[in-house]
Amino acid sequence: MKITGFISRKGLQLIVLSIVMSFFVGCASIPEGQPRSKKDPWELVNRNVFSFNESLDKYVVKPITQVYEFIFPVYVRERFSNVFANVGDVYTAVNQLLQGKPKTAVEDLTRVIVNTTFGIGGIFDVATEAGLEKHSEDFGQTFGVWGIGDGPYMMLPLLGPSNVRDTVGWAFDLQTDILLTYIDNIPVRNTITGIRIVDQRSKYLSSTSLLGEAAFDKYTFIRDAYIQRRRNRIYDGNPPLIDDDDDIPDEMLEKEESRVR
Repeated sequence: MKITGFISRKGLQLIVLSIVMSFFVGCASIPEGQPRSKKDPWELVNRNVFSFNESLDKYVVKPITQVYEFIFPVYVRERFSNVFANVGDVYTAVNQLLQGKPKTAVEDLTRVIVNTTFGIGGIFDVATEAGLEKHSEDFGQTFGVWGIGDGPYMMLPLLGPSNVRDTVGWAFDLQTDILLTYIDNIPVRNTITGIRIVDQRSKYLSSTSLLGEAAFDKYTFIRDAYIQRRRNRIYDGNPPLIDDDDDIPDEMLEKEESRVR
């Protein structure tokens, strides 16, 4: 994967440094009496990474997002979101096909064609107005449909909640991303990537403040919500009543618990 083509060498060094610091400088701990989840055998490390991400968001990402919202009115921000969503529909169509859902794949591809032509490159979401339902699929979900277990829950530096399967899927998503692969001008590519990140963060600007005030343990809330949301998506909103994907061995959890003690 040509990561250096996506960001500058200095930027890559900063990311690597931040990842190392998140693992060795963090001082988070598991709240006393907090039930342990079999899905989260690496909880202590994950909480440290979560604390790092929270600080990064508070002092860097959130302030930039607030400036972004101040400069660009809602109408302009919606145009940015529509373009990125249109690109996402391409990957959704591909993953629908890989999951054995050709009819839905055609519908998603139709969305791309309609929005690219009549929506002027996706600036306007004409497809939704025409009654074409929007879906969201990625390689992590595709791997899940293929029967690959999600594995241990992971909190990734900079990227947030994930698991082993979805992290591998994210690598596939990144490698096949049109906006990263086919734009040769690095400054333009980095600018587009920055806008995508800030645009995505702006969608949750108000909800994260409410979450911080309402959630007793924000880490646990986000973890459980992520696991449930991903499972729900893999089963297209109709997951089985019994979780048959709980594939983390008890020995792994016991080993981590003994290490924490």
